[in-house]
Amino acid sequence: MTRGNRSLIILILVILAGIIVPFVIWGAAFDKTLSLEGARQWMEGYGAWAWAAGIVLLVADIALPVPSTVVMSALGWMYGWWLGGLIAAAGSMLSGAIAYVACRWLGRGAARWIAGEEGLRRGEEIFEKRGGWLVALSRWMPVLPEAVACLAGLSRMNARVFFPALACGSLPTGFAFAAIGHLGQSEPGWAMALSCIVPVMLWLGAARFLKR
Repeated sequence: MTRGNRSLIILILVILAGIIVPFVIWGAAFDKTLSLEGARQWMEGYGAWAWAAGIVLLVADIALPVPSTVVMSALGWMYGWWLGGLIAAAGSMLSGAIAYVACRWLGRGAARWIAGEEGLRRGEEIFEKRGGWLVALSRWMPVLPEAVACLAGLSRMNARVFFPALACGSLPTGFAFAAIGHLGQSEPGWAMALSCIVPVMLWLGAARFLKR
């Protein structure tokens, strides 16, 4: 294993630790408070701004152990699969965009201190070649979405590739879990399957378009 690869792995582990540690400390409390019913009640407490409260919860997932898929399902329960899906997808995209921009402009120095120039250069190579796939597919996985968005920012992934990939992953995930909430959580398997398969199909089309 080259020095650059080792340094990159250390950087990834540091980012994952920053995401996983809050889950270990506060995850159970958040899961208890933000159950499907709990998330709905919390958002409804903001009246007409309940949709904005849902987006805030999804963005807070960058630093806090918010069960984002439960929040998306609660949005579907409250607003229906179509409008709830749009809100959930918007929250997911905003969360990824903030993580990407913050790490791209503010986190580069810390990343260089942790991984060095070789580690960052190796990260840039990976995200240049496979960044679109990593971003699109990570949106439906636990823990990984914001970690990948942070790494994309630190690696200065091309924004013209990152944001279409972010949309390709966030849209199907948001609509799938909103549909679960709308249908009373009767078919979670379909939601997981769709949120995994649809990003692949969307990114295949988007990648062809971007190449042109």
